[in-house]
Amino acid sequence: MTKPDPAPRPPAAPADLEIKDAQLIFPAVWADLLERHGADVQFPGEFIWLGGAPGAGKGTNTPFIARARDITAPPVVISALLTTPQAVAIKNAGQLVGDREVVALLLEELLHPQYRDGVIVDGFPRTKVQVECLKLFYHALLARGGPPPMFRIALLFVTEDVSVERQLKRGREVLEHNRQVRASGAGEQLEERVTDLDPGLCRKRYQGFKDTTFDALQSLRQIFHFHFIEADGDLVEVQRNIVREFAYQSSLELSPEVFRSIQHLPLATELARHARQELVRRLEQYARESPDVFRRVIGWIEAKVLPIVHAHAMSGHAQINSEEALLDDPTALRMMIDVLSERGFHVTVDLHRVDVPERVDPQTWAIVCQTKKVFRIEIRYPPSDIRRGH
Repeated sequence: MTKPDPAPRPPAAPADLEIKDAQLIFPAVWADLLERHGADVQFPGEFIWLGGAPGAGKGTNTPFIARARDITAPPVVISALLTTPQAVAIKNAGQLVGDREVVALLLEELLHPQYRDGVIVDGFPRTKVQVECLKLFYHALLARGGPPPMFRIALLFVTEDVSVERQLKRGREVLEHNRQVRASGAGEQLEERVTDLDPGLCRKRYQGFKDTTFDALQSLRQIFHFHFIEADGDLVEVQRNIVREFAYQSSLELSPEVFRSIQHLPLATELARHARQELVRRLEQYARESPDVFRRVIGWIEAKVLPIVHAHAMSGHAQINSEEALLDDPTALRMMIDVLSERGFHVTVDLHRVDVPERVDPQTWAIVCQTKKVFRIEIRYPPSDIRRGH
């Protein structure tokens, strides 16, 4: 379905005349959307509603959050949607654009197919009215049937002093960049935000966030998955906090019945956590309890495996087919994998059974086959750093 261009909308009403009731705003916006696009509109399956104080690092960390959740679509940045002259004037005055205009522009944008699998929305909701509209949007999606949408609230939090310092730093960097562009005549000038140049306006923006957006987002804690991310530290620390907050939480994402069915199975992160210690323990056990087999496995690796590995050093990928009888012993096979793993190789082994014709039964003329075991060993390792040809 080809999406028509959004219908022109009237300028936001003056703040003192604007409707502040989500029960009036959202149904009107929703009905208008369905009237123009039809009832079968498609929205993303996962939403991350990202909020934070000015200078919290939303723009810096959004790509990192997207990778953490396997979201490939670009983020929807509310400030970028609000580019009308009326909206720019309101923002420059340190005020918020009308809720109806924000909600209408956002829902229109979310219909684009690129967001179908998941989307990060940067800067919504910011007001209590927008929070209520978000709840109504969620229930509107539920009413359509099908799998429930995944709503996550992510809040990057910084203290007031950090926020002000980062805003002013951003302002200085923009001024310097534009000065260099004017002097050299090369490059494009960046927007010089009035609010990034005045400490008083910086503090006003932060207080506006604390008094309006912070409290509004906090009210969603009991409804949706909520991620409170400390963002005062450096980039590495903040991204470590993000990883911790967005770790896989199956108990939240699955129904209770499904979760109870699979919760006894270990998480991949739990297996990897002590993998090195377990590997060392097994190698010591092999040497202690099965020294003869252990020596034979090491000898076979030296004689048969390493020459092939060396031959493929440029690619870092070797494939070996072996009928070695020693590997019929499951313990020896595990020893081979563990020894190579300890030396930094990534090893996988598949067992294939191949029927080889041996003779023909003279009475039935049936072909009698011998089944051979072929171990297909795949070994990956860092390739050579020598530059390859063009």
